[in-house]
Amino acid sequence: MPRTDRPSGADGMTGTDLVGRTALVTGANSGLGLETARVIAARGGHVLLGCRNADRADRAQADILDSTPDASVSVVRLDLADLTQVREAAQLLHDTHGRLDLLIANAGVMTSARTVTADGFEADLGTNFLGHFALTGLLLDLLDAAPAARVVTVGSVAHRFGRIRFDDPQLAQHFSAFRAYAQSKLAQVMCFLALDRRLRASGSRTISVGAHPGGSRTAVLRDQSAFLQWGMRRERLTRLLVQEPRLGALPALHAATAGDVAGGDYFGPGGPLELTGPPSPARISRRARDHATQDRLWAMAEELTGVRYGRIS
Repeated sequence: MPRTDRPSGADGMTGTDLVGRTALVTGANSGLGLETARVIAARGGHVLLGCRNADRADRAQADILDSTPDASVSVVRLDLADLTQVREAAQLLHDTHGRLDLLIANAGVMTSARTVTADGFEADLGTNFLGHFALTGLLLDLLDAAPAARVVTVGSVAHRFGRIRFDDPQLAQHFSAFRAYAQSKLAQVMCFLALDRRLRASGSRTISVGAHPGGSRTAVLRDQSAFLQWGMRRERLTRLLVQEPRLGALPALHAATAGDVAGGDYFGPGGPLELTGPPSPARISRRARDHATQDRLWAMAEELTGVRYGRIS
């Protein structure tokens, strides 16, 4: 994406001018999504806050405008756990925008008990992966209309512990909170890599990249492992394991805006265990890089969502 560099600002990034660029950030009402949207707006981009809760979205919009009064920010109602709403949001964007420069797939959940989405999918898989898969496919033509669009998938170190259970993807038989979350995050990482392969093969100017926030103090983290929760209560460990959302958002912002990013790149914090620190290339598990499994997952996602990616499928 073309950019104009400026000295590093209070947001921790080297300056990236995003004037004239439009970005959709999912899950932008709080945490990483809000901080990501705030920086993009401060850098001159038009930000679409993709949120399922209208009141929280309005508060997030007001929060951004309070810190950047001249920001260009609007709200798009988007519940990734409901494919009907995903299609409605995509149609709204087609009706109101000629192109989309950035799609930041940030929204995520980690459920403590097995629940299902409006379409009957296990909630983590349905929200974190299938909702974003459908949204990206439905917006692909708007991305291709931009001169150098990027799809940024926000993954997790948890993907390294995940496994795609093709015999029981909805985990109806063997649910656990961490198993569901890790599967959904592995699916996201595999899919952003598969999307990049397809985009390159088609000659598209759009690229697909990924990032993870490490250990960030968000609502999802509060639901994660007992070890991280224990560490959060101890100041010395907290400095090693957990950082504020403002810092956790930096890898995704780097993936979205840095000039030297290539399709298929993956970024995370550069500190110990990739939990804290400045953006740096991050490790992708061997399982996630397997092309045959990526293709099998892609076919499953198309079947479950009913969304086809047209010429790049």
